[in-house]
Amino acid sequence: MEIVLKPEILGYFKNFPITNTLLVSWITMFVLVIVSFLATRKVRLIPSGLQNLFEIVIDFAYTTVADLAGDKKAKVFFPIVTTFFLFILFSNWIGLLPGFATITYHKEPLLRSMNSDLNMTLALALISAVLTHIFALRYLGILGYLSKWFTLNPIFLFVGLLELVGEFTKIVSLSFRLFGNIFAGEVVLATISSIFAFIIPLPFYFLEIIVGFVQAAVFMMLTLVFMVLLSEKHAEQH
Repeated sequence: MEIVLKPEILGYFKNFPITNTLLVSWITMFVLVIVSFLATRKVRLIPSGLQNLFEIVIDFAYTTVADLAGDKKAKVFFPIVTTFFLFILFSNWIGLLPGFATITYHKEPLLRSMNSDLNMTLALALISAVLTHIFALRYLGILGYLSKWFTLNPIFLFVGLLELVGEFTKIVSLSFRLFGNIFAGEVVLATISSIFAFIIPLPFYFLEIIVGFVQAAVFMMLTLVFMVLLSEKHAEQH
């Protein structure tokens, strides 16, 4: 079995490459929109079915965010980090459906797990980092934000510069963690499925369901923690 690191290009739109992972990201967004519409189409005071499931997920997510960020910031952070969680979770689970890597288009796999593409996970990490710094500017102001990195105290200046370098390592950490786990899982499933056709691959699929959930939760929680920490003032600023 050949292991291909980069996503396969299905075609071009005005010189813009359309890859199989990009196609799956569009499918994921479409599925999320449809599921959200079905869950909120007929909102009932006493929820049931899909509405009840979504209310449980949303309530748990909001409580988690509020415990870390406080009620005031939770109203701002909650939509962002929960969107990350749901988008990554659905894309991970959709990548486990039958047809991935087997249905071909012009002799290339038509569908491939979105997060097995480093471009995708890097884009998510960059969005997370940019939003984190935007919120820091919002809550601290320009001077308070700059004081996070630069100060007249040489010791704190050195620490601030190290933290500034750390902001770039956060992007690398977020993107490579998600990419590495999903890509490795994709390789394992493809290898096992090529050797054993029935029964034996099932435990690995169940494991990947858990991994998909855990990776979505980790990305969400790390993004939340970064937002909370960067938007807090230093002790000397209080």
